[in-house]
Amino acid sequence: MILFGKPKNPEDVIYQAMAFFERNQPKAAITLFNQALKADPKNIQALYNKGLALNQIRKYQDAITSFDKVLEIKSNDAPSLNNRAIALGEMGNPEDAEKYYDKAIKADSKYATAYYNKGVLYDKIGKQEEALEILDEAIKIEPKNSSSRFYKGIVLGKLNRHEEALNCFTNICHAHPQHMDALFHKGIELAEIGKHKQAIEIFDKLLAKHKKNVNVTYAKSRSLAAVDQIDQSLELLKHAISQNRKVIKKWVEHEKIFDKLQDDERFKKIIK
Repeated sequence: MILFGKPKNPEDVIYQAMAFFERNQPKAAITLFNQALKADPKNIQALYNKGLALNQIRKYQDAITSFDKVLEIKSNDAPSLNNRAIALGEMGNPEDAEKYYDKAIKADSKYATAYYNKGVLYDKIGKQEEALEILDEAIKIEPKNSSSRFYKGIVLGKLNRHEEALNCFTNICHAHPQHMDALFHKGIELAEIGKHKQAIEIFDKLLAKHKKNVNVTYAKSRSLAAVDQIDQSLELLKHAISQNRKVIKKWVEHEKIFDKLQDDERFKKIIK
């Protein structure tokens, strides 16, 4: 691997650029991709990965330009169509983003990533039912990939279809025992259907590994309040608010479980 000194040819430059990109240094990678493209302006690998790096640093219009150059050479390149759609979506243009996801899917009907990203787009613009349909397509193509199943669980939760969401997260936890996000959301969905004691067990497992995680701390506080373990609930709530007062206070304001504590002076002091 060439990490220092001047690479001798475009392939070496691209290799070095990819090393920076993989180490989450997109700006350094872009500089080297540009160097490679001076020598070989139609190098698809450099153009595509430059686009990815530009998306990463939120220079979406520049990313689109880079992906368009790939598409001039290879018009049905599904990954470029997909990532062009991502840039469009981030720029606030969901209509065109949807069109490009469709183009990516047409170019490669087995390209699960485009189905997944289209599902995410639909969720963001409030089309949850459509999101579920397209996420199911991604799951059919790549049943062992947890990403689409996980996001499906998130969407189901938003639709208050908590039993179905719980099933999604439970399946992920069974297949991927170390998937901490799925385990957390399993706990959330258990709480949503009133199984707070089981939820607390999950939150305890997570806090054993991630003691300072504010989301888990708040979630456990909420479930403890639901089962009338008020002292412990307030202790955790105080800790959560100390970590992120603005967000946690907003959550508390919309949480019915805490309604019964409105007259508790300790509660009032914590959220004031």
